[in-house]
Amino acid sequence: MKNAFIFPGQGSQFPGMGKELYQNSSKAREMMERANEILGFRITDIMFDGTDEDLRTTRVTQPAIFLHSVVLAGCSQLKTPDMVGGHSLGEFSALVAAGAVSFEDGLRLVAARASAMQRCCEKVPGAMAAVIALDQETLERVCEETPGVVVPANYNCDGQIVISGSKEAVDLACAALKEAGAKRALPLPVGGAFHSPLMEPAREELAEAINATAFSTPSCPIYQNVSAAPETDAARIRQNLLAQLTSPVRWTQSVKAMLADGATAFTEIGPGSVLQGLVKRIAGAREDITIEGIQ
Repeated sequence: MKNAFIFPGQGSQFPGMGKELYQNSSKAREMMERANEILGFRITDIMFDGTDEDLRTTRVTQPAIFLHSVVLAGCSQLKTPDMVGGHSLGEFSALVAAGAVSFEDGLRLVAARASAMQRCCEKVPGAMAAVIALDQETLERVCEETPGVVVPANYNCDGQIVISGSKEAVDLACAALKEAGAKRALPLPVGGAFHSPLMEPAREELAEAINATAFSTPSCPIYQNVSAAPETDAARIRQNLLAQLTSPVRWTQSVKAMLADGATAFTEIGPGSVLQGLVKRIAGAREDITIEGIQ
């Protein structure tokens, strides 16, 4: 039996997140107050008492989810993981949980990532859409044949893939994907083309912060979004993280690799329960798998 810790990405935030942790754990309070100092504003006030709209601001959303997840992992009485992974932003939480980067450096990287992505969205508007019930090969072919920039961005589970690119190309692709047999192709309420070539300005900006950060050999393999493979080499982990913003999140492939490598217990650590649902769909009918979450 192998334990896999998995960490959620943007969209899993909720008002009041982390408040009970802060109130009930001195270690959690210490970590959260340290985060307030590093960020230069009291993100805990927004997490605990802010509205849905307050929490949707990218500069708040990403560090808030990271902070909640990492504090949970550090303060919970959990077994040591045999492997870790995270969905998009969640990969940074996984890096900290495995000791590849420190809590402080991870938070600084997430803050830099959020700022870079926000600026990129303002300069290079984009769109994303969720495509339901269409095979991967057909979706990839339609994206390649569609004029403009549109690519697969998130392989969430079999039958659920998110595409990303310019608004015009995404709209064209959605129409073509429906004609090709997709049950639905739904535009997502986002302001940018995440995990697409349109994020290149953000990748270049984030690269400076990543290259200035110290990476260590992790305590267990990290299944990274770019490679969907168990990574333990610090240099390769850094390289994959650099590529993440403009490359697809291979979550389906990552979970399948974890399962193939012996994972039988998945624990989602952080706000929400989206990843638990995705793992259930990816694992299918296997009865030897346990899936739970703490938030």
